[in-house]
Amino acid sequence: MKLLCAHVLKDLLGEGIDYDKIAKLTADAKFESGDIKASVAVLSFILSSAAKHDVDSESLSSELQQLGLPKEHTISLCKSYEDKHTALQDKLRETSLRLGRLEAVSWRVDYTLSSSELREVNEPVVHLKLQAQGAESGSTETNVVSLSADKFRVLLSELKQAQAMMNALQ
Repeated sequence: MKLLCAHVLKDLLGEGIDYDKIAKLTADAKFESGDIKASVAVLSFILSSAAKHDVDSESLSSELQQLGLPKEHTISLCKSYEDKHTALQDKLRETSLRLGRLEAVSWRVDYTLSSSELREVNEPVVHLKLQAQGAESGSTETNVVSLSADKFRVLLSELKQAQAMMNALQ
Protein backbone atom coordinates (compact mmCIF):
# COMPACT_ATOMS: atom_id res chain seq x y z
CA MET A 1 0.00 0.00 0.00
CA LYS A 2 2.82 2.39 0.87
CA LEU A 3 4.50 1.87 -2.53
CA LEU A 4 1.20 2.35 -4.34
CA CYS A 5 0.63 5.62 -2.43
CA ALA A 6 4.16 6.72 -3.28
CA HIS A 7 3.45 6.27 -7.02
CA VAL A 8 0.14 8.13 -6.74
CA LEU A 9 1.82 10.97 -4.83
CA LYS A 10 4.51 11.20 -7.51
CA ASP A 11 1.75 11.55 -10.09
CA LEU A 12 0.00 14.25 -8.05
CA LEU A 13 3.31 16.10 -7.76
CA GLY A 14 3.63 16.14 -11.54
CA GLU A 15 6.22 13.39 -12.03
CA GLY A 16 3.86 11.08 -13.93
CA ILE A 17 2.76 7.56 -13.17
CA ASP A 18 4.02 4.21 -14.44
CA TYR A 19 1.09 1.79 -14.64
CA ASP A 20 3.43 -1.12 -15.41
CA LYS A 21 5.15 -0.71 -12.04
CA ILE A 22 1.78 -0.44 -10.33
CA ALA A 23 0.63 -3.61 -12.11
CA LYS A 24 3.68 -5.43 -10.69
CA LEU A 25 2.93 -4.06 -7.20
CA THR A 26 -0.66 -5.27 -7.38
CA ALA A 27 0.08 -8.60 -9.09
CA ASP A 28 -0.46 -10.61 -5.91
CA ALA A 29 -3.95 -9.08 -5.54
CA LYS A 30 -4.71 -10.19 -9.14
CA PHE A 31 -5.98 -6.74 -10.10
CA GLU A 32 -7.10 -6.21 -13.67
CA SER A 33 -6.35 -3.02 -15.60
CA GLY A 34 -9.64 -1.41 -14.59
CA ASP A 35 -9.09 -2.27 -10.92
CA ILE A 36 -5.63 -0.70 -11.00
CA LYS A 37 -6.93 2.51 -12.57
CA ALA A 38 -9.81 2.66 -10.09
CA SER A 39 -7.41 2.18 -7.16
CA VAL A 40 -5.13 4.93 -8.46
CA ALA A 41 -8.10 7.25 -8.97
CA VAL A 42 -9.43 6.63 -5.46
CA LEU A 43 -6.03 7.15 -3.84
CA SER A 44 -5.48 10.26 -5.93
CA PHE A 45 -8.86 11.64 -4.83
CA ILE A 46 -8.27 10.84 -1.15
CA LEU A 47 -4.76 12.29 -1.05
CA SER A 48 -5.50 15.43 -3.07
CA SER A 49 -8.73 16.15 -1.17
CA ALA A 50 -7.00 15.69 2.18
CA ALA A 51 -4.22 18.08 1.13
CA LYS A 52 -6.71 20.55 -0.37
CA HIS A 53 -8.65 20.72 2.89
CA ASP A 54 -5.50 20.61 5.06
CA VAL A 55 -6.52 17.46 6.92
CA ASP A 56 -3.98 16.19 9.42
CA SER A 57 -2.90 12.54 9.17
CA GLU A 58 -4.61 11.52 12.42
CA SER A 59 -8.00 12.79 11.24
CA LEU A 60 -7.48 11.17 7.85
CA SER A 61 -6.60 7.88 9.51
CA SER A 62 -9.69 8.00 11.72
CA GLU A 63 -12.00 8.81 8.80
CA LEU A 64 -10.57 6.08 6.55
CA GLN A 65 -10.89 3.48 9.31
CA GLN A 66 -14.50 4.54 9.91
CA LEU A 67 -15.12 3.95 6.21
CA GLY A 68 -13.81 0.41 6.58
CA LEU A 69 -10.21 0.60 5.35
CA PRO A 70 -8.04 -1.84 7.35
CA LYS A 71 -5.79 -0.23 9.95
CA GLU A 72 -2.52 -1.43 8.33
CA HIS A 73 -3.54 0.12 4.99
CA THR A 74 -4.64 3.31 6.71
CA ILE A 75 -1.31 3.61 8.54
CA SER A 76 0.64 3.17 5.28
CA LEU A 77 -1.51 5.69 3.42
CA CYS A 78 -1.30 8.27 6.20
CA LYS A 79 2.47 7.88 6.55
CA SER A 80 2.93 8.54 2.83
CA TYR A 81 0.50 11.46 3.03
CA GLU A 82 2.29 12.95 6.04
CA ASP A 83 5.66 12.75 4.27
CA LYS A 84 4.42 14.63 1.17
CA HIS A 85 1.71 16.82 2.71
CA THR A 86 3.52 20.15 2.33
CA ALA A 87 4.83 19.42 -1.16
CA LEU A 88 1.37 18.29 -2.26
CA GLN A 89 -0.26 21.46 -0.94
CA ASP A 90 2.36 23.58 -2.70
CA LYS A 91 1.72 21.76 -5.98
CA LEU A 92 -2.05 22.16 -5.62
CA ARG A 93 -1.64 25.90 -4.95
CA GLU A 94 0.63 26.21 -7.96
CA THR A 95 -1.83 24.53 -10.31
CA SER A 96 -5.12 25.95 -9.09
CA LEU A 97 -6.96 28.74 -10.89
CA ARG A 98 -4.41 29.70 -13.48
CA LEU A 99 -5.43 32.45 -15.85
CA GLY A 100 -3.75 33.49 -19.06
CA ARG A 101 -1.69 36.64 -19.06
CA LEU A 102 -2.21 39.52 -21.48
CA GLU A 103 1.08 40.08 -23.31
CA ALA A 104 0.26 42.95 -25.69
CA VAL A 105 -2.60 45.07 -26.99
CA SER A 106 -2.56 47.01 -30.22
CA TRP A 107 -5.40 48.90 -31.83
CA ARG A 108 -6.32 51.00 -34.81
CA VAL A 109 -9.40 52.91 -35.91
CA ASP A 110 -10.61 52.79 -39.49
CA TYR A 111 -13.14 55.32 -40.70
CA THR A 112 -15.14 54.17 -43.70
CA LEU A 113 -16.45 57.07 -45.77
CA SER A 114 -18.19 55.05 -48.46
CA SER A 115 -18.21 51.62 -50.04
CA SER A 116 -19.16 49.95 -53.29
CA GLU A 117 -22.56 49.12 -51.82
CA LEU A 118 -23.34 52.37 -50.00
CA ARG A 119 -22.56 55.86 -51.12
CA GLU A 120 -22.16 57.24 -47.61
CA VAL A 121 -21.18 55.06 -44.63
CA ASN A 122 -19.30 57.43 -42.29
CA GLU A 123 -18.74 54.80 -39.64
CA PRO A 124 -15.65 54.21 -37.49
CA VAL A 125 -14.50 50.65 -36.77
CA VAL A 126 -12.09 49.80 -33.94
CA HIS A 127 -9.69 46.88 -34.53
CA LEU A 128 -8.17 45.35 -31.39
CA LYS A 129 -5.31 42.86 -31.53
CA LEU A 130 -4.82 41.01 -28.24
CA GLN A 131 -1.85 38.73 -27.57
CA ALA A 132 -2.26 36.51 -24.52
CA GLN A 133 -0.18 33.74 -23.01
CA GLY A 134 -2.25 30.60 -22.41
CA ALA A 135 -2.60 29.48 -18.78
CA GLU A 136 -1.96 25.79 -19.44
CA SER A 137 0.13 25.73 -22.59
CA GLY A 138 2.21 28.84 -22.06
CA SER A 139 2.05 29.56 -25.79
CA THR A 140 1.08 32.98 -27.10
CA GLU A 141 -2.31 33.27 -28.78
CA THR A 142 -3.38 36.23 -30.92
CA ASN A 143 -7.00 37.33 -31.22
CA VAL A 144 -8.21 40.09 -33.49
CA VAL A 145 -11.57 41.77 -32.83
CA SER A 146 -13.35 44.41 -34.89
CA LEU A 147 -15.97 46.53 -33.13
CA SER A 148 -18.28 49.36 -34.08
CA ALA A 149 -17.76 52.60 -32.16
CA ASP A 150 -20.83 51.93 -30.01
CA LYS A 151 -19.74 48.41 -29.08
CA PHE A 152 -16.26 49.67 -28.30
CA ARG A 153 -17.68 52.31 -25.93
CA VAL A 154 -19.70 49.59 -24.13
CA LEU A 155 -16.62 47.34 -23.90
CA LEU A 156 -14.49 50.17 -22.54
CA SER A 157 -17.14 51.12 -19.97
CA GLU A 158 -17.48 47.50 -18.76
CA LEU A 159 -13.71 47.06 -18.54
CA LYS A 160 -13.49 50.22 -16.41
CA GLN A 161 -16.25 48.88 -14.14
CA ALA A 162 -14.42 45.55 -13.78
CA GLN A 163 -11.18 47.38 -12.96
CA ALA A 164 -12.95 49.47 -10.32
CA MET A 165 -14.39 46.31 -8.72
CA MET A 166 -10.99 44.63 -8.69
CA ASN A 167 -9.36 47.72 -7.17
CA ALA A 168 -12.05 47.80 -4.49
CA LEU A 169 -11.17 44.22 -3.49
CA GLN A 170 -7.51 45.02 -2.89
